[in-house]
Amino acid sequence: MRYAMIMAGGSGTRLWPMSRKALPKQLLPFIGGKSLLEIAGARLEGIVPAERRLVCAADSYKAQVMRAVPSLTNENWLGEPTGRDTLNAVGFASAVLAKRDPNAVFVVLTSDHLIEPQEEFARRLDAGFQLVEKDPTRFVTFGITPTFAATGYGYVERGDPIVGFEQCFSAKRFVEKPAKEIAQMYLEAKTFSWNSGMFVFNAAKCLEAISWYKPENFSGLEKIAAAWGTPQQKQIVDSVYPMLSKISIDYALMEPASKDPRRSIAIVPMGVQWKDVGSWPSWAETLQADAAGNRSNCDTAHLDSKNISVASDDAHHTVSVIGLDNVIVVRTKDATLVCRADMAERVKEIASSVPPSLQ
Repeated sequence: MRYAMIMAGGSGTRLWPMSRKALPKQLLPFIGGKSLLEIAGARLEGIVPAERRLVCAADSYKAQVMRAVPSLTNENWLGEPTGRDTLNAVGFASAVLAKRDPNAVFVVLTSDHLIEPQEEFARRLDAGFQLVEKDPTRFVTFGITPTFAATGYGYVERGDPIVGFEQCFSAKRFVEKPAKEIAQMYLEAKTFSWNSGMFVFNAAKCLEAISWYKPENFSGLEKIAAAWGTPQQKQIVDSVYPMLSKISIDYALMEPASKDPRRSIAIVPMGVQWKDVGSWPSWAETLQADAAGNRSNCDTAHLDSKNISVASDDAHHTVSVIGLDNVIVVRTKDATLVCRADMAERVKEIASSVPPSLQ
């Protein structure tokens, strides 16, 4: 049976001062009045039924997540007592689903992305499910056509076409966050895709691979699976999960699996517009620009300024900018950020240095 798991963890520090520990980016209603988590859930309509959609996020956000995803039930809530990176989020889902349904096949999605058009997303997701249903040992990743030489994304190289599946390929290798000159080579080669962070796995076979490559993590996930649905469930999760080795799924699972003859990895290219809304420049791209390249979600007044991005938690608070170019301004009721757009990656440094009450 088909399932989905949305990873909604992460602190979103590059989107400070709006994204805070108390209200991280995936729960902020800053994309047309909706949160990224709401949008990610709606994206599954007509693909995976609501009763088979899971969400993995910090347990402290449970009430907020439940409000954002009203159809989410307690049995489909994977509450992390502390974040342990993507391998363990996927392993958590695998452990729960394999116990519930020995034939469970699930797609891993994140709450960071904006993807259009929906029809193409749904079509390629179906191809991913079919690939794993045909061969449960196969892992599937979805590739995005690079539009620039990004150094902050992982890359996957396409191999031979997979017979019987339109525009699906074997994956030759994974490369995580290459240097600028290497990323430029990948862009020009036309055989590399950005690794979207979306995957399809057979739950039981995913757990099996974790037992090979990260046996210490598998041991903890086994304990969680055994306790799931019993009165000891929360106690075991709270005691075991924080002890799991913190590592990404790319490093811990996909890279070793790509070299392992016991596993095959397929890449399904997606012909979609894909935005990873993880920084203020990427958020600004969701807004319409004026003739000078200025974008905002609030009232603004600009004089001799261009390429200004303004975000505010009050749409009627006017922000004015004079004589500046390529600057980001973020205004909240208790903190304001002003930075050059080309230094937006350093916002997380500021977020860690302000008083705890503003983090």
